[in-house]
Amino acid sequence: MKILAVSDQVVESICSSRIRERFGDVDMVIACGDLPYSYLEYIVTMLGVPCFFVHGNHDQPEYTSGGETLTRPGGWLNLDGQTVRVKGVLLGGLEGSIRYKPYAPFQYTEREMAYKAWFMTPALLMNRLFYGRYLDILVTHSPPFGIHDGKDLPHQGFKVLLTLMARFRPRYLLHGHKHVYGLAASQTHYLNTEVINVCPVRVIEW
Repeated sequence: MKILAVSDQVVESICSSRIRERFGDVDMVIACGDLPYSYLEYIVTMLGVPCFFVHGNHDQPEYTSGGETLTRPGGWLNLDGQTVRVKGVLLGGLEGSIRYKPYAPFQYTEREMAYKAWFMTPALLMNRLFYGRYLDILVTHSPPFGIHDGKDLPHQGFKVLLTLMARFRPRYLLHGHKHVYGLAASQTHYLNTEVINVCPVRVIEW
């Protein structure tokens, strides 16, 4: 299986007629947030494969030239707070970043994110019962605390993501949010999990 993962920045070769030439063989697309909804809709229209996303802290309504307001990307499934099984792969997601502005959407305190993770636990336990494992891919916008994150508050990672990896052992954690380039700086092995910063685009071979 081949997975196209995108986050944070529009990639010219994706938002063009070349998308099928470059990525026509992918089996699914995962978006880790902070991308225009129209960009994501173009991807699902051109590739026609299952597409899954979580919101980033900069996501906001998008107004089209036809007078339409997009509050989410059409054709994509929002993974936030839930798990799904597609093509034999177990996916789960948690949106947003650490809270650094009061009342801002898609921003959470550490405690709020811990509550969101706690409410996912029954679904993860059911996955273990029916499929023999909790989760294959955890999709987030923010990185885990201490892995690919920053020292400034807006880019600080969530500690609860470390707990989720330790307890439920996903094969991958895919995130965005932090603009770091180069394989050495964007892929880290933590316990049983490969933590990958997909910003702006990564292709993952299952």
